[in-house]
Amino acid sequence: SELLARQIGLNKNECELILNASPLHDIGKIGIPDHILLKPGKLTEAEFEIMKTHTVIGANMLDHSKSELMDVAKQIAMNHHEKWDGSGYPNGMSGDNIPLYGRIVALCDVFDALTSVRCYKKAWSLDEALAEINKLSGKHFDPDIVQCFMKILPSIRSVMKKYMDEPLKEAAIQ
Repeated sequence: SELLARQIGLNKNECELILNASPLHDIGKIGIPDHILLKPGKLTEAEFEIMKTHTVIGANMLDHSKSELMDVAKQIAMNHHEKWDGSGYPNGMSGDNIPLYGRIVALCDVFDALTSVRCYKKAWSLDEALAEINKLSGKHFDPDIVQCFMKILPSIRSVMKKYMDEPLKEAAIQ
């Protein structure tokens, strides 16, 4: 995400903040009951409403700190499910009203989810994930961030090759 952030024009400190704060984006899931969090199938509408509260729970957990890092983590936790077109949650923000850190992590989070195995799905190939991200540009994602993301694909492929589990590498990165 550092290379993506630099492409967008963030300084080294801001890139480091995203790198270190973004792992806390889903910390609020600690407040979601296991029967919802670990459900292998599709969530019901009521379950999804509960799942959506993880953003506010996480932001509240990270609140009241004087640390710049925790402030960025709070912004990311609160905003990583907002969508460019305003259809996201928890506040239905749209476009540039969504804090930049949240917009960056939203794309990275979806990319990671698509290319990773989950209890309810197989990992998508890199090409499938990229097609989905391009399809959602201007709807789910900030088009400028998608454009920057696509520019840094060689670096993304390199990181995936280095860190992805062996059985998934061949199918995912081709």
